[in-house]
Amino acid sequence: MNITVFDDLDNLYKKAADTFVDLSQKSIQKNNRFVVALSGGSSPKAIFNLLATQEYAGKIEWNKLYFFWVDERWVALDDEKSNAKMTFEALFDKVPVNKDQIFPMYQDGILPEEYATQYEQQIRNVLGDEGVFDFILLGMGDDGHTASLFPGEAVLDEKEKWVAAYYLKPQEMFRITLTAPVINKAENILLVAFGESKKHALNEVLNGEYNPQLYPLQLIDKKESFQLFTDEKAKG
Repeated sequence: MNITVFDDLDNLYKKAADTFVDLSQKSIQKNNRFVVALSGGSSPKAIFNLLATQEYAGKIEWNKLYFFWVDERWVALDDEKSNAKMTFEALFDKVPVNKDQIFPMYQDGILPEEYATQYEQQIRNVLGDEGVFDFILLGMGDDGHTASLFPGEAVLDEKEKWVAAYYLKPQEMFRITLTAPVINKAENILLVAFGESKKHALNEVLNGEYNPQLYPLQLIDKKESFQLFTDEKAKG
């Protein structure tokens, strides 16, 4: 595990964008493609905005990139709560990515649990039965959740499925998410977590007693290729 502590968020975002470009180039050189899973939220949006600028976009072979999502609220793609909507507006509508290589985590006219099964098959169609993403971008909530792996939910015990959908009662909505087993297979994981509100949970995830039911991010392996970008307020 590699931890980088930044004193300026702009530098954090730039380093994250640099990391994305670097890993894309290495993966394309090796495998002629770069398969990623993206998160939603303000931090990823800032990173996507950078990637859409000419400084970064010109360094990426967009037609060789495949995009999945880490998780999603079960809302229409034009809903303001949609991670996919945000990503299209911040990035995909501004770069020459092949739209057939973008896989939103939502489909009209189907139950979320059924689409979770279909989404796993879409991943298998691209990655095969090994299911190894080249890169996964994660965030962490103040409660220690990542993706839609929320404290106390049954999805935390999932060992077989790569994708799961369930009703999250506190939010009164369905969520669909990659599960810990498939996230842990990834070649590279970047976790972005910063700010005073993240301090307690981040400390518990990194240094506390193992209790993933309370701090789900503990389910994610902190292997050598796992990077954490944070700041002094969160890291302490």
